[in-house]
Amino acid sequence: MNGTDYTISLEIQHRIRFTRGAFDHGNRTLATLLSNEGENKVAKVLVYLEQAVAIAFPQLTEQIENYFSGIPGFDFRGVRVDVGAEECKRNEKVLRRVWDGIEEEKVDRHSYVLVIGGGAFLDVVGFGAATAHRGVRLVRFPTTTLSQDDSGVGVKNGINAFGKKNWIGSFAVPYAVVNDFAFLHTQPENIRREGLVEAVKVALVRDAAFFSWLEDNAQFLYELKPAVLEEAVERSAIQHAEHIAEGGDPFETGSSRPLDFGHWSAHKLEQITDFALSHAEAVSMGVALDTVYSWKTGRISEQDAHRVLDILLKLGLPLYDEAFERRDENGKREVLAGLEEFREHLGGELTVLLLRDLGKGEDVHQLDECLLDVCIEHNAAYQSANDSVVVK
Repeated sequence: MNGTDYTISLEIQHRIRFTRGAFDHGNRTLATLLSNEGENKVAKVLVYLEQAVAIAFPQLTEQIENYFSGIPGFDFRGVRVDVGAEECKRNEKVLRRVWDGIEEEKVDRHSYVLVIGGGAFLDVVGFGAATAHRGVRLVRFPTTTLSQDDSGVGVKNGINAFGKKNWIGSFAVPYAVVNDFAFLHTQPENIRREGLVEAVKVALVRDAAFFSWLEDNAQFLYELKPAVLEEAVERSAIQHAEHIAEGGDPFETGSSRPLDFGHWSAHKLEQITDFALSHAEAVSMGVALDTVYSWKTGRISEQDAHRVLDILLKLGLPLYDEAFERRDENGKREVLAGLEEFREHLGGELTVLLLRDLGKGEDVHQLDECLLDVCIEHNAAYQSANDSVVVK
């Protein structure tokens, strides 16, 4: 039997920009990014805008229209407003409206879909763009702390199915990501703070100096001082993007998922609370759990583990919720089923990142459920005893 193996190599640009007022006439960030591929070609542009952002910025649609009217070589096809937040990932109607719009406006692979909104909205529109014509150019405009410092600069898209997070989805590098800080500071205060959990997470697994900086600036971050918040978001986004581009496995073909530190329990907590817990709240609890487990297994010191718990509390983030106490018919904590679902998502061997040091992770392939019980109880007690740690 004859056969031949071929290696197909891809080189993809992952363009990430930081700016303020991207649709102001004097701002050329977006105009410079987009290409119409020659004087005789016209690229279509279709914009999807999350409803909450449209309400917060009532002039934004007109601003976008005016912006593209001043750029030659582009055929602006309008702004479509749709619902966002986690509900848009649980309901295929939003995804189908994305496909409908791309078809109705005859957007092709030399055109652009722009999406403006939070992480969930970016996920859904991104999946629609990635699957229409097998891939339409996507420009993301994340608007929340959580999406600007993490998911918005990633390469994943998806919707929920079978009661599980992101069961249907794709890996697709966006044409560009524009982090516009003008959106960042209009979010509700709790949403702005909560999103910093992903900055804490990436610092823990990649950059001890960044973690120390977050500690030193915890009060300013809690108070949402603009310059400090923007620096945290930018440094976190760069760390996430660098790992994706340089970590050796951008599309997660292996079993290691270092950027998902703390996420095996976080995704399950969201699910068992029917998403009453936000993603950021759940990730905070997951990071706290896996940090304490790292300490209890001798990988990091008690002092370092408590430094992590303290910064989460100082940022107003939780370590524990009563959802941890939900039990299945056999009396087992429901959250522990997240381990198998985490393994199943990639297949192969269970691989969970623990901390070997602040700023350094280590893959493990088994967790002791009895010890996880101890860690959950520790965090419940620590949260109760340390309410005063929170910066007021």
